[in-house]
Amino acid sequence: MQTPLLNHDFVQAPGATPTRWMLVLHGIYGAGRNWGSVARRFVEARPEWGAVLVDLRGHGGSQGFAPPHTVEACADDLIALVASLDRDVAAILGHSFGGKVSLRYAEKAAVDPRMPHLEQVWVIDSTPDVRPPSGSAWGMLQMLRANPGPFEDRSEGIAAVESAGYPRPVAQWMSTNLVRDDGGALVWRVDADQMESLLLSFFDLDLWPVVEHPPAGTAVHLVKATESSLLDEEARARIEAAGLATGAAHLHVVEGGHWLNADNPDALQALLEEWLGS
Repeated sequence: MQTPLLNHDFVQAPGATPTRWMLVLHGIYGAGRNWGSVARRFVEARPEWGAVLVDLRGHGGSQGFAPPHTVEACADDLIALVASLDRDVAAILGHSFGGKVSLRYAEKAAVDPRMPHLEQVWVIDSTPDVRPPSGSAWGMLQMLRANPGPFEDRSEGIAAVESAGYPRPVAQWMSTNLVRDDGGALVWRVDADQMESLLLSFFDLDLWPVVEHPPAGTAVHLVKATESSLLDEEARARIEAAGLATGAAHLHVVEGGHWLNADNPDALQALLEEWLGS
């Protein structure tokens, strides 16, 4: 059985013919469309660039992928997708879980002759570290298992997320994962076991070597949100030391919380325009 390709959408400025493209990856429980606004603003400002909004395996329209469900498998999925595209994918941007996928993709693409040269990797409020499973995304697994549905309407699903202690904006965002089953009721599109496997892989994978020794000709940009603890002082110092050693690692500190695409899209756009504008 042939492995399906990841669901994806192309974003380009009206009337433009981009010569380079950037893959855009969401975080866990998300979908490519979460970053649609940032992508549209960027390509309108830099019409020589286009964006590819990707749904990672088990998310959005990318269903039916065989296990194992890992960061490694996600990177392999991207390799297969890019190999199928007649486009110069010269950059990749990943948020949170997608940030680690971006780093692993950069490693794999550098030694795959089918892949176009990757100029830049953007890691948005994520960490290359290994750490114990924790945080709100990890806690969401318990909510999914305790409240599998079906739900009569979206508000019932939102209430289920709120009952687990999540604020309403998070519950409303999570409700975008509700889809109709064959009987017309709402159920979660994301599978708790698959999400757990992906998260365990995320927490267990050390990708500091890509930051400290990136592939030749590839720059790595790590963006820290000021109101997020994902990149602590030790990690920030390590990124800055890598930058001094190689000139290819860059740390950017941006005001806002973990969801920088919603909290401070202006700052993200300014960074992308500055570093990806030429």
